[in-house]
Amino acid sequence: RHRLIGLGMALATLAALARHGVTTGLDMGTWPPELVASLRGRRGVSDVRSSGTGATHPASAHAERMGRAQGLVADPDEAKAYVSERVAEGVDYIKIIVDLPGFDEPTVRALVEAAHAHGLRTIAHAAARDAVLLAQEVGVDVLTHAPIDRQLEDSAVQRTRTSGQVIVPTLTMMEAIVERLGGIAPVSYDVARSTVGQWYRAGVAILAGTDANQAPSAPASPPYGTSLHRELELLVDAGLSAVDAMRSATILAAQQFGLADRGVIAAGKRADLVLIDGDPLQDISAVSKIAAVWCAGVPVADAPAWTEEAR
Repeated sequence: RHRLIGLGMALATLAALARHGVTTGLDMGTWPPELVASLRGRRGVSDVRSSGTGATHPASAHAERMGRAQGLVADPDEAKAYVSERVAEGVDYIKIIVDLPGFDEPTVRALVEAAHAHGLRTIAHAAARDAVLLAQEVGVDVLTHAPIDRQLEDSAVQRTRTSGQVIVPTLTMMEAIVERLGGIAPVSYDVARSTVGQWYRAGVAILAGTDANQAPSAPASPPYGTSLHRELELLVDAGLSAVDAMRSATILAAQQFGLADRGVIAAGKRADLVLIDGDPLQDISAVSKIAAVWCAGVPVADAPAWTEEAR
């Protein structure tokens, strides 16, 4: 989720992503739509896709923290109107913040069905077990975060696989939230880590994402760019092979978000390239040793050369 407020801050964020090898940013909360439109396809920085504002229930914790920065949806009729508004703005997918208590099943289902009727995928914020189960029940396409309150039952893990749902665990964010709230709230990073391992062993598609943001009201704010390096390390620690961790940030992410022109190095594809001083398949931490980056074939200015001191 990249809440980019103002064009200057937005461009600085895209430049930071690019310097650290993130050539396409999948944004989960930027407004207004004119700002999002101005960020697409800029030369020499990361490209961007966006959900615009996310949908949340007026009684949710997100609504309390974020206020008008979120799209407030109270019932199924409002859900249909919300999706129509986002479609008119040209969003790439629909973000649904499944805070509980807050949304009921009919309203989340209405959001999903309206999005699918417009050919858009749905992305759910689901950071607790019950929110994950609700998102599964109504057929959300992509679940972001891993639960930090309670472990998923094996049946729920298997249901994720058989439904074809995709997981973006954002372990970087979950780690940061637990560090901040540990002792205050009943949360555990080990629950998130273990659940990711369960999903992976069951054959669920895992994508890399970090929930990087600069929102003062967010429970934690992973940094743009470098947090993805940390995410890949945490995914490997949770059980993914180095190959699958790299695929989670490249070809799999491109496939799941309909970006057919990128994610692989091949003739005719968009030339998004990252030159690494090391072999991440032998040591995943090598992803932070960036020597050069190209976005759509354009060298990224001031790409950070890796040195022992910088490490």
